[in-house]
Formats: sequence, structure tokens, C-alpha cells
Amino acid sequence: MSPFIQRRSVLGRGLMVALLPAALRAQDDPTGGDPLGSMQYPSLREQTIGKANAKFSDAVVIKGPAFADDAMNVPLLVDARGLDNVAGGVARIRVAVDRNPVRQVLDFEPLRALPMLAFRIRMEQASPVRAFVQTRDGQWHVGSTWVQAAGGGCTVPGVTRADGSWSKTLGQVQARFFNNVLEGSRRLRVRVMHPMDTGLVAGIPAFYLQDLQLQDSTGQVWFKLALHEPVSENPLITFELPPQPLSGLRLVGRDNNGNRINAEVAA
Repeated sequence: MSPFIQRRSVLGRGLMVALLPAALRAQDDPTGGDPLGSMQYPSLREQTIGKANAKFSDAVVIKGPAFADDAMNVPLLVDARGLDNVAGGVARIRVAVDRNPVRQVLDFEPLRALPMLAFRIRMEQASPVRAFVQTRDGQWHVGSTWVQAAGGGCTVPGVTRADGSWSKTLGQVQARFFNNVLEGSRRLRVRVMHPMDTGLVAGIPAFYLQDLQLQDSTGQVWFKLALHEPVSENPLITFELPPQPLSGLRLVGRDNNGNRINAEVAA
């Protein structure tokens, strides 16, 4: 075959691939159509949402630093308000990291809160970070960002574990409301003292907060949060609640050893 004919053949195959529907092209793509090109994405998706379909969406915003100076405290913001008016709104948000040894980070059910939160995580190496958002019709939407990290954040002990001070502050809660920060909401920032051990440091088993929820005086739940090992030591988490003042609020939960959290949140 002459070089000219061979070149036309290659170009023709490329054109045919380009004309294929996106769904068919994604089936042949080992990254599952991931815009960040991560080979780990397909297994992460299955681990996070099972066999359910997921589509990448600009309505799911996840932000992190371009480079994480401290791999044990990588700040992230997830904002799914862009899906508020889609299929009944947001039911849950799941955050996961492609290349972490423990990939699942947290599972957030906003309930009466806004579908956004900010927090800090540990990262073992540079990796895509994902927010899988399920709307009330069952559809999953995915937002992604890439975070460069020096590494090692999951496999070294935290500060309070290293100096032994964690046992003196375990379970203590600090909470504060901030008004007029974001239009249409009232910001709640919570810190729960806990070492959040990943179980990947020799001689230190996994020890982490598992569940947190905010309840009012009538027992109504305003949000639910399930945490996993990669959440940073002494978790500092920011929520957005409706603007009206609430009374009788309590933050309740437990860790994986059965230690209880039960603290008043002053309005």
C-alpha cells in the first residue's frame, strides 16, 4: 500500500471514530470518558456508586489547591447548588480520591441544608478528586478537579497522635455560625476533635469519626454526614444552612469505636 493510500486510510478511521456517538466512544475508552484521563476512574466510580450510570457535569463544582503544601490538610470545596432545580434537587454528595489508598472520603445528605460543604482531607499522592452527586431522580452527576500533592498524607501519624494529646480532647466540639457570608444561607463551621487515624501507620489501627448529624429541638435532622479515614485530623467542616435562626441545635454522632458525639450548637 502506498504511503498516500495508507494515510487516507488512517484519516478515514479517525473520522469514523469521531462520528461515533459519545456513549460508544466512552465504551472503548479505558478511562470511561473521564475528562482528566484517569485510568483509575472506572474502578473508583464502581466502588463509589456501584453499577449506576454517571455523567460529568459542570453543575458540580469541586475546588482544591493547584498544589497542596500540606498533604495531611488539603482544603476542598464542593458546591452542587447548580443541581438544585434538577429532578427534585440533590439527595446526596459522595467525595472520593482516585489514587488514595483509602479512596472514599465522605457521604453528605444535605436534607434541609444547602448542597455544599468545605472540609480538609489527606492525600497520599497527586490525584484527581471527585464529587459524585445524586439527584432525587436517582441520576449521578460527577465533578472533578486535579490536586498536585507532595504525598504521604495518609501514611504518617497526625500531630495529636504523635504528641499523645488526642486523648485529652477526643470528642470536643467547637461550632460557630456566620451570618451574611453567602446570600440565602447561614454558615455553620464545626470542628470535632479526633485523630482520624487511617490505619495505614504501623501500630495504629483505623480510628475515625463515622457519623455526624445536626438535629433541632424537635428531633428533625438538618443534615447527615458519613466520614471515612482520609478526612483530616480534628475535622473542620463548613455547612450552609437556611438563613433563618434555628434553636435547640445539637451535633450528634459516633466514631468507629463507638465513642459518642453529643454537643449543643449555639444559634
